[in-house]
Amino acid sequence: MWSRGVILKITINSTCLAKRKCVFLACLRKLAASLMAAMDLAADPCTDFFQFACGTWNKKHVIPEDKPSISTFEVLAEQLQVILKDVLEEPLDENDSEATTKAKTFYKSCMDIHQMSKLGDVRLREVLATMGGWPVTMKDWKPPVDSVEVILGKARRDYNEGVLVEMWVGPDDKNSSVNIIQIDQMALTLPSRDYYLKANSQGDMEAYHRLMTRIALLLGADSDTARDELQKVIDFEKKLANVSVAEADRHDTSAIYEQMTLEQLQKAIPHLDWGTYLRSIIDVPITDSEPVVIYAMSYLRGMGEILAETDTRVVHNYVMWRLVYAIIPHMIDEYNRASVDFRRILQGILSERHRWSMCVEWTNKKFGMAVSALFIRDNFNHESKEVALNMIHTIRAAFNELLADNQWMDDETRAVAKEKADAMNERIGYPDLLKQPDELNKEYVKLNITKDDFIMNVLHVLRHEAYRNHQLLRQPVNKDKWSTEPAIVNAFYNPNRNDIVIPAGILQPLFYSQHFPKSLNYGGIGVVIGHEITHGFDDKGRQFDKDGNMMQWWNNATVKAFRERAQCIIDQYNKFKIKEIGMNINGKMTQGENIADNGGLKQSFRAYRKWVKQHGPEPDLPGLNLTHDQLFFLNYAQIWCGSMRPEDALNKVRSSVHAPGPVRVLGPLSNSLDFAKAYSCPLGSPMNPINKCNVW
Repeated sequence: MWSRGVILKITINSTCLAKRKCVFLACLRKLAASLMAAMDLAADPCTDFFQFACGTWNKKHVIPEDKPSISTFEVLAEQLQVILKDVLEEPLDENDSEATTKAKTFYKSCMDIHQMSKLGDVRLREVLATMGGWPVTMKDWKPPVDSVEVILGKARRDYNEGVLVEMWVGPDDKNSSVNIIQIDQMALTLPSRDYYLKANSQGDMEAYHRLMTRIALLLGADSDTARDELQKVIDFEKKLANVSVAEADRHDTSAIYEQMTLEQLQKAIPHLDWGTYLRSIIDVPITDSEPVVIYAMSYLRGMGEILAETDTRVVHNYVMWRLVYAIIPHMIDEYNRASVDFRRILQGILSERHRWSMCVEWTNKKFGMAVSALFIRDNFNHESKEVALNMIHTIRAAFNELLADNQWMDDETRAVAKEKADAMNERIGYPDLLKQPDELNKEYVKLNITKDDFIMNVLHVLRHEAYRNHQLLRQPVNKDKWSTEPAIVNAFYNPNRNDIVIPAGILQPLFYSQHFPKSLNYGGIGVVIGHEITHGFDDKGRQFDKDGNMMQWWNNATVKAFRERAQCIIDQYNKFKIKEIGMNINGKMTQGENIADNGGLKQSFRAYRKWVKQHGPEPDLPGLNLTHDQLFFLNYAQIWCGSMRPEDALNKVRSSVHAPGPVRVLGPLSNSLDFAKAYSCPLGSPMNPINKCNVW
């Protein structure tokens, strides 16, 4: 269930590199010019390295009207989207498997605006009818025969929507070879609980209320009563937000994990009939002795009490609203305009994205393996898989060296930590099934896609996703199965499997190229790899052993020493202020990613210096008066060039486990002795403070 990822990017013009149509030296000159074009050479690198590395890039790149932010990563992601658009728009031919045919058909149905206009909101109204109707839109609504537990189960089974509770089947954290039912607190409609509870979010809540009312009116609600009725729904969700636990307080998985039988859950939270709920979702027999894992007992108690005292009409209004809210992003015309108007307030955007961009994104998320099969055919350098594997080995060796050097671990824990690092599985590029049409087809064999009904296709996909998850119960865990689409600019560490995933989408220029100096490759994909390795030993990852099982394999003294170092990171990052909104970031919520950023940078630089020692110094980049050690850190910093709208900055501070880009530059570099040496920053300067934080 849980994965941690890093999103990185490098700001260079790689057209000639990717096509291999230019002379090597000319490419290097262009590369050097691109690096320089982003920099503010008037800035002091020892005062503000983010401004030094990205000042000109940020000045030249205005945030597009349809985006909440702009960054070098987003530019790279858009380039990938264009490639995916091209392959999805190719005509069907004899080379298409059933899987790629379904992906192309889904995309084309998404782009068929004419057909969608003809159908209007028919499918949405049908969904509501199957669930007993949306009370606010009906004059004579009566509670359906089905209990609220059955309604909630239908929402999960038929539309993959977790309302009031989140439920899924996945590997047991304490026995990663066994799939088990897992229950957690619900994901709220808005990005975080702060939007419901903070006084400075009043404007966002009013916009949320307007959206809900506007959609209800489109579906037939009474304009005289809808607003007041839906305010009760918002008040209900505010109560749920109030009893939910902030994400920053949920990082200690072992502290929130509770396994019990269904019978024990029923006694602990009697306000919901849990057996009826689960049996309405999962087809296999479920008895009172069925084991379940709970991650949010305090929330479930509070939710149960709120549910018991809330009018049935309000509860059903909320459940139906959550279904509607999940579907309307895919719709057009008035529904789309309502969504855009809401996002203007919540994200600060001024216009909607291009339809093709949204359709590519949805198709890649829903048909990730099929889309990636089309992508790797002509757009992936297969040699890079071997390069990435070699870099993983060299950076893991660097981690093990740092492990041997640290003084805060006892010898026994250090030895087990090395075993875990050495046991990490590497998943690079894409799974083999992408080149095995028969196996690829099995991924979508039960999924029906039609060419002329996009919303119906969306509904079929949602039901298929739910089915694929729920049928895992009683099945052994397949630890070799990929859990993410390969055509994505991202990377992951999975603690239940102790594996690193480096997808094909990130193994491209700009992260890696055989034409790049090693300093840039290690500052790019190398830091990604180091980041993911470190996730195995951050605040969450350290709780899992080499086999992906949650257990206490550190002694108490080492745990105490780790927490002291992690607290240093928390306190340090708490002091970083985001200029767009004048608010400090949440060091506790972002600690895992910050630990990984710091560790990944240190490991990759050490691996690069070992490469130089073995192979000799690299030739200078022409036209750029920087050493390769300096280029390593410059490249890392330019990964994070970008700016945000104030609304997006607020969203990130409240809900993201990643620190904003500038902080991901200033934090790790100010902790790095290697950086201070490379740029000759005097001790006590902003980028070389006397007091530094160090975990790995």
